[in-house]
Amino acid sequence: MLEPFDVLFETDLPGYALPEELGRIYGRLGFAEHVVYSNFVSSLDGVVTLGSGISAGSVLSGKHSGDRFLMALLRACADAVVIGAGTMRATPGHIWTPAHVFPDLAADFGVLRKSLGLSYAPRLVLLTATGDLDFKHPALVKGAVILTTKAVAQAIGKRLPPACEVIALGAGKTLEIKHAFGELAKMGFDVVLTEGGPTVMGELIKAGLLDEMFLTLSPVLAGRHKEPRLGMVEGVELMPKAPVWNRLLSARRQDDYLFLRYSLRP
Repeated sequence: MLEPFDVLFETDLPGYALPEELGRIYGRLGFAEHVVYSNFVSSLDGVVTLGSGISAGSVLSGKHSGDRFLMALLRACADAVVIGAGTMRATPGHIWTPAHVFPDLAADFGVLRKSLGLSYAPRLVLLTATGDLDFKHPALVKGAVILTTKAVAQAIGKRLPPACEVIALGAGKTLEIKHAFGELAKMGFDVVLTEGGPTVMGELIKAGLLDEMFLTLSPVLAGRHKEPRLGMVEGVELMPKAPVWNRLLSARRQDDYLFLRYSLRP
């Protein structure tokens, strides 16, 4: 049985009617009607990636049960989970559902989603500007919305599994994050979780689209030497000219791990 999180600090936040076991473990959790939130695990020295082809999250967290539970819970609250193609390439066997990372409480996550008026699992949304995808990836076979450029949509449309939907946005070679998330709003995805990598995070913050961040601080030192190991936000320089200060919404602890929730809004 998973031990409850220790609540160290929490502001006045929205609260869903969580199933008993989910509430026992985490406590209070809820979101505004329209929100984009992220979830990352980081080493103590700020590393969130470990090179191409490595699922950094599970390595950095040591597959800690509390981190995996929170990952599942945050997915269970979302209309859609957004990732980039790089994240999909780094996790070849992954499926972005609550049950995939915490199967023991799959039924409870299903009850929560039903109470929120949601389908059994969040819709997976994949952002790609190149179409460099493994078309046999189980998450694509299960079904996803692919947001890309017109040229890439034409190139990959017939290669995608039947359960996928591809949407072309713009005639250029780049995929504009504002257009992509504007499309999500049109599709009725109001509560959106991003599990995209640091570059997606940078684009979201630069565009002013990210509302909240969940950060698991793992009690491990990753180090940096030969290969690039990224921090949580890449592709945009904020300090010293344009720092983005955040407000702490909650802090929880389990074992030697800290689970932090921040707001990017004043």
